[in-house]
Amino acid sequence: MLVVEELQAVRDRTLALVAPLSTEDLERQVDELMSPLVWDLAHIAAYEDLWLVHRHGGRELLHGDLAAVYDAFETPRSVRGKIELLGHADALAYLRDVRARTLEVLEERGPDPVLHELVLRHELQHTETMLQAMRLGGMRVPELEGPPRMTSEPGWVDVPGGTALIGAEDGGFAYDNERPRHAVELAPFRIARRPVSVAELTGEGDPDVPACHVSWFEADEHARSRGARLPTEQEWEHAARLGLLGDVGLVWEWTASEFTGYPGFVAHPYREYSEVFFDAGYRVLRGGAWTTHPRVAATTFRNWDLPQRRQIFAGLRLVEGEA
Repeated sequence: MLVVEELQAVRDRTLALVAPLSTEDLERQVDELMSPLVWDLAHIAAYEDLWLVHRHGGRELLHGDLAAVYDAFETPRSVRGKIELLGHADALAYLRDVRARTLEVLEERGPDPVLHELVLRHELQHTETMLQAMRLGGMRVPELEGPPRMTSEPGWVDVPGGTALIGAEDGGFAYDNERPRHAVELAPFRIARRPVSVAELTGEGDPDVPACHVSWFEADEHARSRGARLPTEQEWEHAARLGLLGDVGLVWEWTASEFTGYPGFVAHPYREYSEVFFDAGYRVLRGGAWTTHPRVAATTFRNWDLPQRRQIFAGLRLVEGEA
């Protein structure tokens, strides 16, 4: 069964990521911005148990007593290092035990295309979050070597104005905040072929390596200092669809847009994934980083975070012209 192979491949990636780390590294909280890595591991297990065993399979939760501890809203990051959590060995055991239950339910009921894809991508997104914690904690793993050098030449691309279709099409998997697909009117603009480099942002460093770990405030200030601006997320997606953007996927790219729902938005499968973050000051990032799995980094995928955050693998791309 293909979904079994995909679940295993994603889990193998997660376990390989943490395999070189010590128990101390896995259990400590390196910063209140991030979770202890053992929290992430147990959260991945709890999320899979909730959706693929409890909701899809109709079984009781394996550890209902731990549901609140590993719920991202019930237990915010700032307190995760101060409460009792499953340790290294127990978190790995939780992952194994839940996976055995998931496979039993798959045998009984078969896959649910939406829920299984949701769980796969959830784990992939959490491994990138774990990499943020590893970077802050000074942990050395091969996945943190980067970002890669840019290959596109510097310069600008003219993008004509007009009607653009934004968002994911019906059919296939997409997050609720990527839908519904809708038309927007865009004025003509010029967008940089590649992200801003380290040298352009700091005045030193490699001119072909994209700047990374940049906050939205820093990105916006740099754009203004260059007589430019950040693209709206609609401009970014339109230019990406036209194949005009080089070096996409090296760093997340901040946009000028605040995270909110598209016209006609409907929360699915739960409002806490997107809706609770709408219109609360979060800014949208697009494109993905070298740490982002390609399964996640679709053209329509909308990442978001607070404008002061710098732990994200984020940079920026410039735009000229009125929004």
